[in-house]
Amino acid sequence: MTALGFSNHNHASCIAAAMQSAEATCEKAGVRMTPVRRRTLEILLESHAAMGAYDVLARLDADGFGSKPPVAYRALGFLVEHGLAHRIERLNAFVACAHPGADHAPAFMICRKCRKVAEAQDRPDRLQSGATASGFKIEQTVIEAEGLCPACQDPA
Repeated sequence: MTALGFSNHNHASCIAAAMQSAEATCEKAGVRMTPVRRRTLEILLESHAAMGAYDVLARLDADGFGSKPPVAYRALGFLVEHGLAHRIERLNAFVACAHPGADHAPAFMICRKCRKVAEAQDRPDRLQSGATASGFKIEQTVIEAEGLCPACQDPA
């Protein structure tokens, strides 16, 4: 199965489903999806490319939400905390979660040319089984693979 960020798909449906899932996740958690949080998630969902906090801030400012860095960082922090977005360490950037509301340990494929990011699906969790066997309790993992997406690869 092709990762969502690298495949052709109905992006309008993708965004609508993600926003609906985000609203349900917030309601279930008893937290509020404020207008700035909502717009921040919409910005991340507009493409499957990772965005830096200052890129998000510029878009928020253009939409009238303010130009102070805490505006973006607070909204991004909320989205990450509630599983609606992920921080891509390698790029110091953020991407909307491909599986919002699901308990999962994401692994990311990052295109070094176009910066699109795809969240890997059905990753076998060998790390967890190795940790369990050694008595180690994993609290957080960050798995990022860098390469070229199908659109950025040179034709053979």
